[in-house]
Amino acid sequence: MTIFLGLGIAGIVLLALSLVFGGVLEGLFDGVLDGLFDGLLSLPVIAGFLSMLGFGGAITLGATDAGTPAATVVGVAAGLVAGWLTWKFSKALMRDQTHATPRDSDLVGTSGSVVTAIPAGGYGEVLLRLGGQPVKYAAKAAAPVARGTEIWVEEALSTTSVTVRPVER
Repeated sequence: MTIFLGLGIAGIVLLALSLVFGGVLEGLFDGVLDGLFDGLLSLPVIAGFLSMLGFGGAITLGATDAGTPAATVVGVAAGLVAGWLTWKFSKALMRDQTHATPRDSDLVGTSGSVVTAIPAGGYGEVLLRLGGQPVKYAAKAAAPVARGTEIWVEEALSTTSVTVRPVER
């Protein structure tokens, strides 16, 4: 039973190391296997297999009168299931995509309101929504724009400033 518990603990330690050294095992075989196993030899999969082999075998030995060969078979079966589930779960996580990061050019054509009046030839402040969040930008306009006026963004001058024009209704 000690060997099985040792394998289970080694699997958990390997899993913790895989959080720190994510793609090391894939990097070791880079170019040799080139997608042959498609993530089956990743550290989390091997750690899941090893820990379930150990703990499954230890539980079988402790809970039944079965011998070491039966405990090994049960442990390998549990390890294969855990490794397969880990592989499938990691593939699902890798497919998960996030939205694109908002860019300055995404501001062009959006509406907002003037927070600090924009003088002729100078800068004021406007409140815009970028990625669903309210963000203040320095704003320049061809003509003076009063506070509270609804505006459209014509151009993104930099990451913090825009050119605007009042909305005509």
